[in-house]
Amino acid sequence: DWDDIPPSSALEEISEEEAVQIIAEPLLPPQSSTLRDYVDHSETLAKLVHLGVDLSQVEKRQKAGQLLLTLDFEKDIQKILLFLKDVGVEDSQLGPFLTKNPYILAEDLEALETRVAYLKSKKFGNAEIAQMVSRAPYLLLFSVERLDNRLSFFKNELGLSVKKTKDMVIRLPRLLTGKLEPVKENLQVCQIELGFQRNEIQQIVFKTPKILTASKKRLRQTFDYLHNIMGIPHNMLTRFPQVFNSKLLRIKERHLFLAFLGRAQYDPAQPSYISLDQLVSLPDEVFCTEIAKVSIQDFEKFLKTL
Repeated sequence: DWDDIPPSSALEEISEEEAVQIIAEPLLPPQSSTLRDYVDHSETLAKLVHLGVDLSQVEKRQKAGQLLLTLDFEKDIQKILLFLKDVGVEDSQLGPFLTKNPYILAEDLEALETRVAYLKSKKFGNAEIAQMVSRAPYLLLFSVERLDNRLSFFKNELGLSVKKTKDMVIRLPRLLTGKLEPVKENLQVCQIELGFQRNEIQQIVFKTPKILTASKKRLRQTFDYLHNIMGIPHNMLTRFPQVFNSKLLRIKERHLFLAFLGRAQYDPAQPSYISLDQLVSLPDEVFCTEIAKVSIQDFEKFLKTL
């Protein structure tokens, strides 16, 4: 998944001696043993389990198991926990957070504080930072340079104001942690293949940042159906870009049903106009009674004919 890519330098803050030790002496016997087997002997692991860390998940992450066994709860981990609470991670979320990102326990505290200070200097509020860190657990593993480059990239590439750029990454903080290549490719697809203007792309991405990380195949297929089959023009898609987050099957079923009823009218100039928002975001029940003006049973019967 997009936000599950730790930086390649997840262990960069550990001193070289420690790193060599971790690699040189595998503390977990090969294959035979799991972290669970160490809980009785390791106060650190016992305390992490008590916090709600899921060791079976941590083990799946590269070198994370060994890392935990080299750390001392009082000396290494406690200060990071206090730091995370200070940043605004709720007590109940500490376990799930460390399950996703155990590497943060090996980071240098000052480096972590510097990154938070950087976000504050960019006028992100405390609650916003807490939300971003909780939603994108790897965020604080990245250097200030990288965070700064990322913010500049979105601001310049999309021509967004500082405020809009901020607003966008607060809503989708994994834009700061994921790879940039797929984002650049999606912007190219929108412009070159789907034919959106730069100012349209700006509006689309600001309203629905997930489009930047969506599968290109899905973008193309959804656009093709909406534009070429349903006849929706670019400016309407720009007004309701959340339609790209919907399942194509749902769009198809509802459109075909409306067409069957003679109600597929997507031109705002017409009295019987149906907006894309109404088409995709309403639950079936409401869609049938309010938009299609029929019972849900009629819709279900129709779907069986497809």
